[in-house]
Amino acid sequence: MSTSEAQRQWQAWREQRTETVSAPYGPLALTGTHWLGDVPDGRIPAIPGHWTARPGDGGGVLLTAGPEDGLTLDGRPLEGEALLRPDSGPATARLAHGARKLLVMRREGQWALRVYDPESAGRRAFAGIDAFDHDERWALPGVFRPYERERTIAVENADGLRRGLDLAGELAFGVGGEEYTLQVSAEADGAMWAVFADGTSGVSSYRFRFLKPPPPAADGSVSVDFNRAVLPPCAFADHFICPFPPPGNRLPFDVPAGERNLRTR
Repeated sequence: MSTSEAQRQWQAWREQRTETVSAPYGPLALTGTHWLGDVPDGRIPAIPGHWTARPGDGGGVLLTAGPEDGLTLDGRPLEGEALLRPDSGPATARLAHGARKLLVMRREGQWALRVYDPESAGRRAFAGIDAFDHDERWALPGVFRPYERERTIAVENADGLRRGLDLAGELAFGVGGEEYTLQVSAEADGAMWAVFADGTSGVSSYRFRFLKPPPPAADGSVSVDFNRAVLPPCAFADHFICPFPPPGNRLPFDVPAGERNLRTR
């Protein structure tokens, strides 16, 4: 691929990223994450209804609401009880309160409710994402080496708590004649991502970033393009619980490529 074509594709990707994060129910719209274990009386501040977590994989969140609560489920007024399961994303969340989407989620056996408000202060203040200039030298050939079995390690999260981070393998690439690796996680659909820090972290870029490489080829080869390193969700709203880089994912050099910081008005 020519340099000009790579830059054109990168610019199109940048524009798509801006649209995604600033969407009505994108990460900038998140105004709260409420863990139901922290509300034993079933009442969430500023959210109507009574919320109860049902334990176990076959459980869910039992919501009890009356007509005065103004909640809707699948677009219809909710009166009485509803047993809710995890939503796939805020845009498709079944439950709403006016323009707000109420997303049910489950992490490490704990149930929570996330509130997305298109009128959030974060969306109103958003002015773009600063990024380093595109540099083809940071589009590196790499290889994915899967572990024999998935590993789980405890890492600190942005909210100060330690949680399990599932790791599927490592991404190997070369810089300056030396090989480096990043431990990566894998989603159910096969998508990979790594949380990493480097010499720019907390200096000329956010304190850590995410890298989301494409699926590897049959021989494990994969492009490691740091030009597409992205800010973590917690850069857009304090209510995300992003994991910090696991041991070994702090690169001992600057990576002046990819997204740098959020720009606000």
